[in-house]
Amino acid sequence: MSIREVKAFFAARGMEDRVLEFDTSSATVELAAQTVGVIPARIAKTLSFMTPDGPLLVVTAGDAKIDNHKFKETFGCKAKMLTPEEAVELIGHAVGGVCPFAVKAGVKTCLDHSLRRFSTVFPACGSSNSAIELTCEELYALSGALAWVDVCKGWQENEQ
Repeated sequence: MSIREVKAFFAARGMEDRVLEFDTSSATVELAAQTVGVIPARIAKTLSFMTPDGPLLVVTAGDAKIDNHKFKETFGCKAKMLTPEEAVELIGHAVGGVCPFAVKAGVKTCLDHSLRRFSTVFPACGSSNSAIELTCEELYALSGALAWVDVCKGWQENEQ
């Protein structure tokens, strides 16, 4: 899976013209924020974990960090991030372009409340030089998210 599959995903929804591709890397929150021209918190980073129920994506604000205690309370297991190789194999996207769109079957997605303070956010689109601007409602619907969760820390002091 890659930007090609994500573009096809958005094309099927009449949204392909909203996918942004850049000449420079947007593989980290900082690079993506510089490239898109927004504060880092508005970058919707997608973190991949392994749970007893299989792979899980948690999409958070760029300035949020996983709170291990909240994660365990919410998902019933320790937060164990996938390796870069596991991300490609189990999610279908390489680290730096992991997103909740056009993922492999069985991948579950949740969105963290840290995103909700913004009218729009910028998740990646399957490559290390892509993004799309979405409202939180669009992100929730398009990602097939199971729920909004509260599993992060560190962002409240930046709340706007």
